[in-house]
Amino acid sequence: MRIIAKVVGILLFTLTLISCAPQKPQGDKVTIWHWMNDRDSAFNELAEKYKNITGVTIDFKLFSPPDIYSQKVIAAARAGSLPDIFGILGEKKTLASFIKAGYILDLTPYMKENGNSWKNSLYSQALDVNSFEKGNNYTVDEGIYGVPIDITVMEFLYNKTLFERAGLNPKNPPLDFNDFIAGAKKIKETLGVDGFTCGWGEGWLLNALAVEWAINLMSEKKFIETIEGKVPYTDQQWVEVFSYFAKMREADILSANITTMINKESEDSFSKEEAAFSFNGSWSINVYKQLGPNLQYGFFPLPKISNAYPVKIWGGAGSSFMINARSKNKKKALDFLKWLTDSEQQKFLAQETNNLPSAKKCESNLSEPLTSLTADLENLTHPNIWPCNEDSRVIEVMIKGLQQIVMGIKTPEKVASEIQSVKERIIRK
Repeated sequence: MRIIAKVVGILLFTLTLISCAPQKPQGDKVTIWHWMNDRDSAFNELAEKYKNITGVTIDFKLFSPPDIYSQKVIAAARAGSLPDIFGILGEKKTLASFIKAGYILDLTPYMKENGNSWKNSLYSQALDVNSFEKGNNYTVDEGIYGVPIDITVMEFLYNKTLFERAGLNPKNPPLDFNDFIAGAKKIKETLGVDGFTCGWGEGWLLNALAVEWAINLMSEKKFIETIEGKVPYTDQQWVEVFSYFAKMREADILSANITTMINKESEDSFSKEEAAFSFNGSWSINVYKQLGPNLQYGFFPLPKISNAYPVKIWGGAGSSFMINARSKNKKKALDFLKWLTDSEQQKFLAQETNNLPSAKKCESNLSEPLTSLTADLENLTHPNIWPCNEDSRVIEVMIKGLQQIVMGIKTPEKVASEIQSVKERIIRK
């Protein structure tokens, strides 16, 4: 779900120059590039199984960390040597640039074969992240261009052990913001641990939370209208959204260094029971399994700030694979991805990596807390499925402003005014 922003500009320029580069032969085996350290051994085990079944060699190649992987993909595109299967990291415009340069196969006709059997076997919320509708703002032909292999969901987490010690019911996490604040304050006052921790030194976590509260308060329609420039950020409902970050500070429930804390530090703190609540993604299940194997915790949806509109949860396809449109092994690549997203393989990946499967009919094989997350799959939202995205310069000002609200440096009104000022300057250009 993290954006590799520093390579996007280079990528768009590079693809303009290389869209006609010749594609080098890839050989008979299917080669797959990926960046997922936690799934490498599971991928290789599946590759061995697939070879025993079909005789086809699947060669998974790991390149990590993600920014190194992205640079590798750029260099391969320049040289015309992309593998048969690879993934794209970054914003949806990055995926669009690869498609328009002719590097990614349109999977729509294959998804729709046999009465849409492949398409219908996968969660639409995961497919939507790699899909483009007719008349989209990216000028990409309508279609499905990626195969999701798992789903990411971002929710609040709570420590069940701390709940019980503080006299709270571990089976009843908060439903709304006031309950959340009350629970966090009671645990801090009773046990002397932080009420809430999160990696707010990484701005994307702040942005995701602000978006969820904004949609809950003003509706997804009005939120999109803000991006379109029809509603200003100085609108009273936006000021109210920002005020909830001030309320968290005023309640004195936040970790002391929360605005400089990276997510790994936050995960470490939560795993050590140094905080009662956190806001994180489904990938953290695997993290906590390593950091705190005996940790008793659970996920719950956004503590709502309004009953006017439904709660939307940040999520969608966690990781996806695309097929090289110029590969001579397209048929073998298609066959393998169909097999990889079949329920049996999806169950295996879920058990081995603790990620939500992108395929349906796997719920009965999931362990807690994965099972609890499946209840909210119908309520997902993500920038890659919106009709338009906010300019990164506006998001940057919003993130900085939210950090300053949390530090007590600026008011919600001041931050709203600064965001709108940048927005108007961009619109005028």
